[in-house]
Amino acid sequence: MRSKTLVLAAIVALSAGLAGPATAVAAGPRLEDPRPCAHDARFTCSTLTVPLDHRGRTPGTLKLQVATANNADAPKGVLLFLTGGPGQPGVPFSARLSDRMPEVFKDHRLVMIDQRGTGANALDCPELQAQVGSSDIEPPTREAVTGCAAALGDKARFHSSDATVADLDLLRRALGVRKMVVDGVSYGSFTAARYAIAHPRNVSKVILDSVVPHHATVDQSLYLAGLKATARVLRDACAKPPACGSDPAEDLAWLVRNRDTAAGVALFDMIVTYEFVDPTYRDPSALGTDLITALRAARGGDTAKLDSLLRNLASGGDPLASFSSGLHAATLCSDMRFPWGDAGTPGFLREPRVKLAEKRLSARDTWPFSPAVATGVGFVRTCLPWPVVPPNSNPAGKLPDVPVLLLNGDRDLSTPMEWAYEEAKVAPQGKVVIVEGAAHSIQNREPGEAGRKAVAEFLAG
Repeated sequence: MRSKTLVLAAIVALSAGLAGPATAVAAGPRLEDPRPCAHDARFTCSTLTVPLDHRGRTPGTLKLQVATANNADAPKGVLLFLTGGPGQPGVPFSARLSDRMPEVFKDHRLVMIDQRGTGANALDCPELQAQVGSSDIEPPTREAVTGCAAALGDKARFHSSDATVADLDLLRRALGVRKMVVDGVSYGSFTAARYAIAHPRNVSKVILDSVVPHHATVDQSLYLAGLKATARVLRDACAKPPACGSDPAEDLAWLVRNRDTAAGVALFDMIVTYEFVDPTYRDPSALGTDLITALRAARGGDTAKLDSLLRNLASGGDPLASFSSGLHAATLCSDMRFPWGDAGTPGFLREPRVKLAEKRLSARDTWPFSPAVATGVGFVRTCLPWPVVPPNSNPAGKLPDVPVLLLNGDRDLSTPMEWAYEEAKVAPQGKVVIVEGAAHSIQNREPGEAGRKAVAEFLAG
């Protein structure tokens, strides 16, 4: 779910914060303080006031930033686009998305929101931010996690996906529409699906781009699909002419076997980051070497190229305005399911259950990586010391009976295409489109246009 989907876009700093009591939204949601967006006058920026606690037990509100395209009379209504992470804001990226798909946004009114805990409301955990940034895989130190949890305190528990889903329906009401298209990328696909399940009568169509299955499982937190997909992706890349003449999956497996667990996790993190730079995995122009050549050379004893990639693609240090590592931790540790159970599992039970889960994994479950890499990824190591909090809901049912487009790149390791097929099983009107040669975030980053054409055709139908 790595959130580098719009890494080339400009980041706009917007001001918001905590406001008055929860009763401020009792009269009905509305968009306040409308003004031309500083980043693009084709959009109006405003604020949506939402309760800090949708259950009403804790007072307080949040002012979330919203960008709405000025074509309020768009013939096909509102398309709400949800960015990823969790941790990435939405408002700064509205212009880029609009420019990427002008044929779609001629007929649809694009709406984007800074989900709670992002943008001007970003949860700030400086040490965690410095260590892992937007990575799901890089493991932070225990001290960075516990320091973040202590700094956020009680407010962390108000930043689950359940709360965001409730915010999104307040946004729909403030827009004055009965139904809307909901389109999400990466973690945004998870939120989009959760919204559709919670409010099935309020969605007309759903687009899930770089799909995260909406029902959280232990396999997701261990990143098993991504670990196993690495062999497929590297071998497919190597088979493109001119063929490599070697097996990059075997080279990677050899390196993992002959390095310690921390090095294996770092390799996986680097490879997932590498796809954002070079989805071919074979182009040396961007970083001075390509991944497949670096793996082959390292197995032969020359680690210089691989060490260079590990340095240049190391995670951490993302600007808070573009990604909140604190929000990422607070949301995922509440949302996900782990080898120890959920967020309500007592701390003393967690580590023994992780060790037991690692023993039960076979090499086949994680190859070309090892079971120790699966239990060493950032999902697990961030949430292992996270405080006990009420777990988020985890619906296992089907998506509503509306058209659903599931869009994925075959080179995506952050959200591998296997997840798209998994989610398609619970989409009664689901259609899977796999974009050959594309990595993460089709609508925002696809080098060609096959995926965006599929979106336009889906919405036009």
